[in-house]
Amino acid sequence: MNFIRVLSCLTLLVTAAAAQHPKPCESPPLMSGGHTVMVGEGITATGNIAYDAFAQRVRVREVALTGNHTAVTEQLMLFSEKVYYEIDWSRVKCTKKKLDGFFVPMHVPKDAKLMGQVFMGSSSSWGMGVLTNTWYGSLPGNGLYSNVFTEIGCIPLTYTSYTPAHGWITVSTFNWVVGLSNPMDFVPPSICERAELEETETIDNFFTALRSLAIKS
Repeated sequence: MNFIRVLSCLTLLVTAAAAQHPKPCESPPLMSGGHTVMVGEGITATGNIAYDAFAQRVRVREVALTGNHTAVTEQLMLFSEKVYYEIDWSRVKCTKKKLDGFFVPMHVPKDAKLMGQVFMGSSSSWGMGVLTNTWYGSLPGNGLYSNVFTEIGCIPLTYTSYTPAHGWITVSTFNWVVGLSNPMDFVPPSICERAELEETETIDNFFTALRSLAIKS
């Protein structure tokens, strides 16, 4: 009888441990928050982002301060239409460009490997820290990536990637709110009505467009 009880307890412990093992996850489909982008050339840009996985849309705003001048630039990415708009409010100019229509939601890929699980802050008391998981994997073209998501809620915190073609890029996010505060974020402004699609040899994706915006900002 005692042996059966011990065996049952061990089974429960193993089941509980397996249930606690971090697993790949997908972020909420509607979010808005702040971000910072760093590219290999030592360039940093900051701003905010609105994310809609249902309609496959992303809008990124970045603010650059130079002396007494403030420059505000934006990108509205419409993956279902395979285009994105780049808006320079300081010059009141809108450019329409090609976008890779393959939309990748904010998530941990199923083939990602767990690097580790840590508390950001402290685990000594409730509210002092947040439990996070760091994942890593490979990218096409001999590339590598790592990302950090919260264990609860699957909220993205940091994404870092390297490819020989584009070098390093790190995107850090913060102040996420689940949901969207302004649905008009995904409607092209009036200055984009007459923008014609640029003919380019290469087609941007989310990260190459974001890298270009950071450099311009």
